[in-house]
Amino acid sequence: MAQVPQTFFDALAVRTWCGLSLGALGRAREEIDAINVYPVADGDTGTNLYLTVESAAGAVEAVFAGYELGEEVPTLADAVRAMAHGALIGARGNSGTILAQLLRGMAHVLTEGEATHTDADRLRLALRHAADAARRAVAHPVEGTVLSVAAAAADAADTAEGDCGAVARAAYEGACKALAATPGQLAALERAGVVDAGGRGLVAVLGALVEAFTGETPAAFDPDARVAGGVVHARVDAVSGTQAESCAERAGGPAFEVIYLLEAEDAAVDRLRTRLDLLGDSLVMVGGDGLWNVHVHVDDAGAAVEAGVEAGRPYRIRITHFGAGDVHTGGARPPRERVQRAVVAVVPGEGLVGLYTEAGATTVLARPGEPPASGELVDAVRRANAREVVLLPNDADLRHTAAAAAEQARAEGIRVALIPTRSAVQGISALAVHQPDRRFDEDVVQMTSAAGATRYAEVVFAERQSWTMAGICQAGDVLGLIDGDVAVIGSDVTATAETVLDRMLQAGGELVTLVLGDEAPDGVADRLEARVREAYLAVDTVVYRGGRQGAPLLIGVE
Repeated sequence: MAQVPQTFFDALAVRTWCGLSLGALGRAREEIDAINVYPVADGDTGTNLYLTVESAAGAVEAVFAGYELGEEVPTLADAVRAMAHGALIGARGNSGTILAQLLRGMAHVLTEGEATHTDADRLRLALRHAADAARRAVAHPVEGTVLSVAAAAADAADTAEGDCGAVARAAYEGACKALAATPGQLAALERAGVVDAGGRGLVAVLGALVEAFTGETPAAFDPDARVAGGVVHARVDAVSGTQAESCAERAGGPAFEVIYLLEAEDAAVDRLRTRLDLLGDSLVMVGGDGLWNVHVHVDDAGAAVEAGVEAGRPYRIRITHFGAGDVHTGGARPPRERVQRAVVAVVPGEGLVGLYTEAGATTVLARPGEPPASGELVDAVRRANAREVVLLPNDADLRHTAAAAAEQARAEGIRVALIPTRSAVQGISALAVHQPDRRFDEDVVQMTSAAGATRYAEVVFAERQSWTMAGICQAGDVLGLIDGDVAVIGSDVTATAETVLDRMLQAGGELVTLVLGDEAPDGVADRLEARVREAYLAVDTVVYRGGRQGAPLLIGVE
């Protein structure tokens, strides 16, 4: 990623900032997790911030990818909107949700107009608006947290003179000073001898902003900053069990973290905020324009979700029970027995989750337009609780994400083999020959061979006019892609699917797999099955329902 010193803020600077932030949080993740004692000592703040920024960076990269075929480049507004939206839909945990609102607050200022870039004055205003928006999103703001660090960064930026680089550097330095002061503001931090974990993450993000403008890495936050006469460490090898239990005894609190995205009107969101505030604590609600990210700690997780249903449409619901040794649950639960081998697979639709699960796989659901982040794949590998894991990404675009997840899991002592499946139908073929009782290498070879012997296709709708291998398509055309390339352009899903299937079977085959999405027309499966019976002897057909998988039809031939 380019790191060109510049005096203004444009789309490239946004892209560079996201990439540098992701790298900085990746390096600091374990440190931040280790000092996470407030509001819950669950040791995941660094991970949550990383996943939030990973989602934001992925959204920005998608915007740039959409412009690669043309001569135009994204505007600042394009990139900032994508960054804010990506953070919103991917926000994890209390600090990740607040960071999403900080980015959304900046976006509110930076998206005014369609200018290709903006200056230092606008950046100052964006940082101020971000800090104010984040504070408003928290039901009961507490000093000594990321909110204090964000406010100090905005204050320092207000008085800075010079270009965007100078403003960013002032914000970073102001944030560092505020971070060092957090133990004196929050008793839980002072008892543990650490600074605020969320604030430490924001310092990393602001440091990346300095580097995006100047090309220089700012001086690292001083881990031995002296506050109120004592030494406060930004990093500890581990917050001791005694300290965590001490914090727990003093703090108490609900047993569940509930997070979901919510489609709802503003009036309904106001009512929901009041209701959730009565149910629990650590309430943060960020978003707007009909889409919200809701985060709350409660004892009754079901009631928190039901409140969301009454307000609108909640989805991507995540409920986390504060686990072993946690501040709210006390004792550790006995660990599940570790198995020798497991398969982890990314699945594009709810309908296929059951099929993969029945075959013994641990699944990660990839909804249309919402590809999983590497952290989600690592979480799934850990959930599988196996010494050996076979990872099936089932999407060519996830190869780098899956590779990063595999490397992370290997660093944790798990033996991982990544099979580069490019479609869910290839994953089905690989699972069909999976035998956990044979040698790992032999099993991986057989699964890889089965996946590679499966040609894959999908029938989709064109989103815009574009040049393809089959000619020029228009928005709304039906496209038949074989092995990732457009092979057929049509106007009818069934007719296009039949043409695609004929082309695939010309090279031979013994089994046809059809996965129907929600948008598949009635009768398409019957038509294709009849075509196979009539024209191709000794070829069998199986049909599955994929649900909301993004494509009306997936086809596999093996």
